[in-house]
Amino acid sequence: MKFSEAWLRTLVDPKLPTRGLATALTMAGLEVDALEPVAPPFTKVVVAKVLEVAQHPNADKLTLCRVDVGEEAPRAIVCGAPNVRAGMKVPCALAGAELPGGLAIKVATVRGVQSDGMLCSARELGLSDDHSGLLALPEDAPVGEDYRRYARLDDMLFTLKLTPNRGDCLSLLGIAREVSILTGAALSEPALHPVARAIDDRREIRLDAPAGCPRYCGRIIRGVDARAPTPAWMVERLERAGLRSISAIVDVTNYVMLELGQPLHAFDDAKLEGAIVVRWARPGEKLVLINGKEHALERDVLMIADERKALALAGIMGGLESEISLDTRDVFLEAAFFDPKAIAGRPRRLNMTSDASYRFERGVDPGITVRAMERGAELIVALCGGKAGPISETHDEAKMPARKPVPLRTGRAAKILGVRLGDEDIARILGQLKLRFERNADGFLVAPPTHRFDLEIEEDLVEEVARVHGYDNIPTRPPAARMAMLPLPEARRSIWALKHLLCGREYFEVINYSFVEAAWEADFAGNADPIALENPIAAQMSVMRSSLIGGLVGVLRHNFARQVDRVRVFETGRAFLRTDAPPDEAHAATAVKGYDQPHRIAGLAYGTAYGEQWGEKARRVDFFDVKGDVEALIAPHRAGFVPAPHPALHPGRSARVELNGQPLGWIGELHPKWLQKYELPAPAVVFELDLDPLLAVSLPRYAEVSRFPAVVRDLAMVVAEEVAAQAMLGALAAGKPAVVTDVKLFDLYRGSGVEKGRKSLAFRVVMQDTARTLTDAEVEAAMAHLTGILVSRFGGKLRS
Repeated sequence: MKFSEAWLRTLVDPKLPTRGLATALTMAGLEVDALEPVAPPFTKVVVAKVLEVAQHPNADKLTLCRVDVGEEAPRAIVCGAPNVRAGMKVPCALAGAELPGGLAIKVATVRGVQSDGMLCSARELGLSDDHSGLLALPEDAPVGEDYRRYARLDDMLFTLKLTPNRGDCLSLLGIAREVSILTGAALSEPALHPVARAIDDRREIRLDAPAGCPRYCGRIIRGVDARAPTPAWMVERLERAGLRSISAIVDVTNYVMLELGQPLHAFDDAKLEGAIVVRWARPGEKLVLINGKEHALERDVLMIADERKALALAGIMGGLESEISLDTRDVFLEAAFFDPKAIAGRPRRLNMTSDASYRFERGVDPGITVRAMERGAELIVALCGGKAGPISETHDEAKMPARKPVPLRTGRAAKILGVRLGDEDIARILGQLKLRFERNADGFLVAPPTHRFDLEIEEDLVEEVARVHGYDNIPTRPPAARMAMLPLPEARRSIWALKHLLCGREYFEVINYSFVEAAWEADFAGNADPIALENPIAAQMSVMRSSLIGGLVGVLRHNFARQVDRVRVFETGRAFLRTDAPPDEAHAATAVKGYDQPHRIAGLAYGTAYGEQWGEKARRVDFFDVKGDVEALIAPHRAGFVPAPHPALHPGRSARVELNGQPLGWIGELHPKWLQKYELPAPAVVFELDLDPLLAVSLPRYAEVSRFPAVVRDLAMVVAEEVAAQAMLGALAAGKPAVVTDVKLFDLYRGSGVEKGRKSLAFRVVMQDTARTLTDAEVEAAMAHLTGILVSRFGGKLRS
């Protein structure tokens, strides 16, 4: 909400400077997001009148002007503006003036002619970017008057960052009401002079959707002059509130919206046929709006129509066919109360917004509808002439918002605020808030006014008491509580241990939204039916993620677009899945029926395997680099890696990660088609694992350290190409004799001496006993046993 301080002070004028007023509003919950002057500082600029314009004797594009600046004699000023003419009034910077940007005006000689000042454009004064010509002033501007004072440029502009519950402060009257409450300054509401009925013309109003619009008022005004100029004071207030002047009638509707908070709309009455009907959109109905765009409407969109056609989107925007033009002679003026639930979400769905919809979505005072209609008619008749008919009003009292009394207990207020306020203190604050109340045994029964939609429960009233009492007046007391050491089971490690491990391997932690694009779910999770949000905060964040990979790819793209060519990131968070299975015992308290929310850890590596250095030759990170990170993350457990397809991953470079034979997650390179779609020039390697199994660790157990030497043997086996090394390691680990302490794969060979379609895998076997030195016979027997496992299970053959 943007407004002029000067306009606000016509309604309430507290004895506070500008900064003090901004602080008071912010501390009361109406945050002042910006405070800026209307114009930058400049000096010695006056209103001047051009008396004569002559060609400069030594320049084709310059003119020599005689200018009256309110002194005894005119001044001679050289000017290059194309629109300068005799008789016009313009701002003139006198010699000695300081203009924005540090421009100092002096008496100067221009092409041999002395120039005593400068005629100014809007840009030279810092008022706008327009430098097409001089800034023309109204004919009644007083010559010699200081231009800052004449144009009221010492005004300040406030921009409030209002919370959605304070729709009552989306008007100057609402803000002035708050300032009066906070400071005790007298409130002077805008004077209202109702226009007497001069004609009997009226239109029937029919409410076919009373749930969406329980009150609608209309008024015909005939014989208006739509070409009448908007007065300068109204244009100034509109522009300083961020609205441009369009025409007198449209400007009046915008002005009343800013002044009272009630949006109005003016239809060209000659374009209406029959009664005004408030109804829901019909199947297949379309409407071209005043912005020139056609929209296909769904059945839950509220419409204003006549008996033959749709006229406007109720509370959002008018239609092109019935809009006001400069040739309009008869006006039908609308003021209505639309239920916030009937407006909310529709503008975003139609990819549009308006000042009216912004207010109706948050709630407009249903008690001000008729008053706003009277104010709008008063200004239209005053500016454009015409004769007004009676106000036609139709309402459904049963559908109007009910303002039920809200209890406020003195003890409850003290408990919430942490400071005890007596009944008399609370009564004084409620009176200051202009809230009607009755006393009872527990405290008060408060009747909220119609403009305060946000006062519905006791906590709302406690907040009001706190605001007026002053947050700074509530003492800060440190919390006092009995502290107890929490159990730290040895069989479970902290998530921070995993995070620190990844950080030690050059990964950076990121935190992404759980709301993602639907395309990410389809691409990276193969999820064609993700969990959709009913009211997403943005169109590209419309579904809940079932995988963390999409968010990491988004982080990679963001960094790559900023010339970061080596990226290591990880994230821990929840994924969101549909499920029919009941929640497990550990998560029963936080589970939502029909949904599973597994906790996961995911990482992404892109770019070179190592940072730029002299000791290692640069190479791209690959599957096995990240596999090592995953193995370190899973340790002390040993993971299995089983080749398997995944929709996000390269078909030949992806694997399912298993722990104790159970699926744990995935690892692999991103699929080439996703690299192309998301404009990544090189492969990225990702992993995603369930977090809970990683946190469980075995209890420490004593194991005797052998004093006897270990025996190391190598076992090279030739097997078919399709045999997985992981399967062979698993078989050896499961069937190894007691003296074998470790088996590792250390070599893979294809080439001379090995048949085509086969490969050689070499394993290093470590054997040791804690009680004695192993004999050659024991060693040979163990090696023979291991060889037998590989021959019988995998068709292996010892490589000679």
